[in-house]
Amino acid sequence: MPLSDMPESGGPLAEDEAEDLLRCICFKTGPPRTIGVELEWFVHDLHIPQLPVTPDRLRTAFDGLRSLPLTSALTFEPGGQLELSSPPAASLMECVTTVSADLTAVRTALGALGLTLTGAGTDPWYPPRDRLLSAPRYDAMERYLDRTGPAGRAMMRDSASVQVCLDAGHEEPGPLGFERRWRLAHLLGPVLVAAFANSPTLHGKPSGLRSTRQGLWADLDPVRGVAPDTGREPRAAWAAHVLDAPVMCVRGGDGPWSVPEALTLREWLRYGEPRPATRADLDYHLTTLFPPVRPRGHLELRMIDAQPGEDGWIVPLAVTTALFDDPEAAEAAYRVVEPLAASVTPAAPPRDALWRGASRDGLTAPALHEAAVACFALALEALPRRGATTAVLDAVAAFHERHVLRGRCPADDQFAPETVTATGTGTPGKDSRT
Repeated sequence: MPLSDMPESGGPLAEDEAEDLLRCICFKTGPPRTIGVELEWFVHDLHIPQLPVTPDRLRTAFDGLRSLPLTSALTFEPGGQLELSSPPAASLMECVTTVSADLTAVRTALGALGLTLTGAGTDPWYPPRDRLLSAPRYDAMERYLDRTGPAGRAMMRDSASVQVCLDAGHEEPGPLGFERRWRLAHLLGPVLVAAFANSPTLHGKPSGLRSTRQGLWADLDPVRGVAPDTGREPRAAWAAHVLDAPVMCVRGGDGPWSVPEALTLREWLRYGEPRPATRADLDYHLTTLFPPVRPRGHLELRMIDAQPGEDGWIVPLAVTTALFDDPEAAEAAYRVVEPLAASVTPAAPPRDALWRGASRDGLTAPALHEAAVACFALALEALPRRGATTAVLDAVAAFHERHVLRGRCPADDQFAPETVTATGTGTPGKDSRT
């Protein structure tokens, strides 16, 4: 979540101080103990979901939801998406139980107003929509992202995800060490994109991608949405990436915030223009970077589409948790996905061929299909050791049977792209495997 929308008091921050802070605050190491999830949902009419919900109707509904006694944090995205962010949980089942109860309360309140939650990576029906939230942050973000094309606006207004949050891991080497977990997150990322791809449309039309949402993130500016050099030590790589990333905005008082041209954080800290940067500016800058794996003390995995069904989100949460926090599964999963790095082009994730292929092809890509089958089998073995209930195990097994073993993803339940051009557009056609 963003920090304060206004700069805090404090003296200028030096470049070396900023680098030291980044090395300290972005990877908080220790035994993996806690789990979290952030769920984004579209809000649609309960009876006619294709019917656009007016902004006034959404605002009235959201005002009512704010009074619910929820354990998770409730927020709203610029396009009117609803987000629930769980508190850190001591186990997978604690996280599932907490968020499930909060979702039940939210759905009940929305249902009384004739509204419902829809899980999809991009809105499956609506044409481009106006931004529901007007705030200096979002005004500046839109101005900045418009410089690189339409992907930024679509990302802000028309996308939704399941974000899994896991502890960074041990300082020491090993399957639960933070360097190994950092590497695993980037190697496993395209497998998760492919297995859970659930956004084959944009603005009500086929996009030619199985995960259009991931395609939007890949098409943001070439620094802000990509991973740092995953071959370097994580702290050094992330600190350099943050310092060399363009500043999205310089926060000010009343009126629009300034959106500088080609000003990196390093340059701002070094030269003090348009005003000296502070610790609060560094903290805020971190909230404007959107790599597929974002270190925020813990690791935030941002590559999974929102899932269909009331409980579809539990499957990616359970699978990811098992593959990261169970030592045996983590070591085996790393061996499964490590060979995928050989197919990566010099571009950084998610702009390389493997990630783009995952968003386009899903599990029809043979290497990703093979890796997904193996990783889901490892997760199913590990989940009982992580205390998963029979209901969670059954949900993961059903997804494995219905989708993964058959080389399918949730997007294929709608249709599969038949052809895809270099620009990412395609023609929907009958899936030959059904």
